Amino acid sequence: MTVTATSVDQSDQLQPRRASGARGRLLRLVPAAASALCGVLLYVSFPPRTLWWLALPAFAGFGWVLRGRSWKAALGLGYLFGLGFLLPLLVWTSVEVGPLPWLALVAIEAVFIALVGVGVAAVSRLPAWPVWAAAVWTAGEAARARVPFQGFPWGKVAFGQADGVFLPLAALGGTPVLGFAVVLCGFGLYEAGRLIAERRRGRVVRRAAATAALLGVAVPVAGAVAARALVSDTAQHGTATVALVQGNVPRAGLEFNAQRRAVLDYHARETHKLAADVRASKTPRPDYVLWPENSSDIDPFGYPDAAAVIEQAAKDIGVPISVGSVVERDGKLLNEQILWDPVKGPTQTYDKRQIQPFGEYLPLRSLVGAINKSWTEMARQDFSRGAKPGVFDIDGARVGLATCYEAAFDWAVRDTVTHGAEMISVPSNNATFDRSEMTYQQLAMSRVRAVEHSRTVTVPVTSGVSAVIMPDGRITQRTGMFVPAYLVQKVPLRRSTTPATELGILPEIALVLVAAGGIGWAIGSGLRARRAGGA
Repeated sequence: MTVTATSVDQSDQLQPRRASGARGRLLRLVPAAASALCGVLLYVSFPPRTLWWLALPAFAGFGWVLRGRSWKAALGLGYLFGLGFLLPLLVWTSVEVGPLPWLALVAIEAVFIALVGVGVAAVSRLPAWPVWAAAVWTAGEAARARVPFQGFPWGKVAFGQADGVFLPLAALGGTPVLGFAVVLCGFGLYEAGRLIAERRRGRVVRRAAATAALLGVAVPVAGAVAARALVSDTAQHGTATVALVQGNVPRAGLEFNAQRRAVLDYHARETHKLAADVRASKTPRPDYVLWPENSSDIDPFGYPDAAAVIEQAAKDIGVPISVGSVVERDGKLLNEQILWDPVKGPTQTYDKRQIQPFGEYLPLRSLVGAINKSWTEMARQDFSRGAKPGVFDIDGARVGLATCYEAAFDWAVRDTVTHGAEMISVPSNNATFDRSEMTYQQLAMSRVRAVEHSRTVTVPVTSGVSAVIMPDGRITQRTGMFVPAYLVQKVPLRRSTTPATELGILPEIALVLVAAGGIGWAIGSGLRARRAGGA
């Protein structure tokens, strides 16, 4: 009896320990779940939703899960944040080619955010750590915008802020400063909340720490308010009446070559409709017309029938048309914008410089072919890169060109302005991605670029959403998706440059150096602490 009773007593004593162990394992999952959910929260802050402010609690939560963590834990937590953010954000990349490329892209891009997590955890022990941590995030975005395959800056925090109060900061220092301010404010909110909680527990909070936390929130907001003085839509070199034509695309039932001809015909047809409405005084006569990327995938220099369709449209409207075409020249395949004059024919061209990996060219072609031969058959010949910035001089108005994917890259938009562009056009073809969020994400980029360089930005798209954006980031006209339409509007032409345009890459370099200094300080402090402990 005694032995039995003892066995029961010991068994009863073990139950709480087992429960405690299970509870402990569940508690250890909380930071992982929170990190992934914070990534999802950041995604929800992006267009087409106007919930830009959700980026702040997203980074506040990210700061909570990372502060004081070991590098191994931070690596995993950062990767989970990246997956939560990028998996839904980039799902549009799977529309045509299936889930494998989408998952591979996300898996690679999330590595950058995982490394950022390690950096944030390292600097989280430093004084005024939100500043260092926000700079580390900016450094991660800078790396992601450059490697691999010349980078993929999609998903920069700045591109989710087109509707937000921080947007004017784009004019001050471009996307790096805008993104840095948002992330700093998020980390600062967490730090302020943490210090308040510490004080309520009766612990001593240093005044310097409290001041740093307060400034981490207040400075970005105050800076955004002050930067509004840099935002203006006043015409400085007169105005231009511009027309955007969205011809739409066939949805189904046509083989490839027939569809290419149909897309050209659709854009010509909508231009003829515009011309008829001008003659009927239903709409003002434009000074020039902008067609989207791939509006004529039939090379008008090689196929006289395609050239005839474009020429007839130009003669009917009576003004130059910027046509997006695929051109083969000297054995090279080029994504080209052609300025087609109604009298002189083609007069100026711009070749896309930042071409899309796995879309317009195939890196690692042999490896990709081994995985799926159909992917290499879809892209039998790689596009070549252009070498010069695109600025069309159209009867005295200078129109900068950043074709589709190029709008995501700081340099590709900025150098149109430094080469004299008075407005910017972003001709695009989003038809491949159906009704996904891709077109709205790209439209938000163009809104940020408008404020960054204080220029009107037009976005003519084959299937929508086409839009006219004022220099203050406001969309004044837009089309629906998969409908033929045209937009006509008088827009301001501007010549002044913002600090962001003048400074170029310098703010980003400065923030990367801040990040490097913070990480160096954190590593040095850790080594000194270990030596002291060993002694």
